Amino acid sequence: MTKTFEEMLEELRGGIVRKLEDGETSLEESIAIYERGALLVKQCEDLLGTAEMKLTELGRDR
Repeated sequence: MTKTFEEMLEELRGGIVRKLEDGETSLEESIAIYERGALLVKQCEDLLGTAEMKLTELGRDR
């Protein structure tokens, strides 16, 4: 199942950032969480880029 932009952003804010900031996460777990966060950031950036291109194309169609 593909997550929406909003779901990915919530996972970043509500889960990943909170776990990395809590100070109770092991180094190994922190690295895994960071890797997941980096993947989510990339996916969010890709979605935003696609949306921006669509809006630009729509603006040209006028």
